[in-house]
Amino acid sequence: MSLRERLEAALAAGQDTALLRFSLGDLLAKSGDLDTACEHLRRAVELDPQYSAAWKLLGRTQLRVGYASDARVTLRQGIAVARAQGDKQAEREMDVFLKRLDR
Repeated sequence: MSLRERLEAALAAGQDTALLRFSLGDLLAKSGDLDTACEHLRRAVELDPQYSAAWKLLGRTQLRVGYASDARVTLRQGIAVARAQGDKQAEREMDVFLKRLDR
């Protein structure tokens, strides 16, 4: 059974957590299934609004798909979350993504 199948089986079994959604979103983004990755990453930040890594990956994936306006909103929210969490690295990375988007 592949990692994707194991993650999807865990989700189907009711283990809907932010970490599971993040992991599945990350795996799907890496494999090029960007729309589905965005769905899982959106759910990850719904389940844990303080998960700065999920905000960062969601914004980055939205950029890759071409959802510029969604990415802009996501990145702004993610920057605020990262700042509140003291996650300077995620804050800086999302700020760079946002500045590229605004060019």
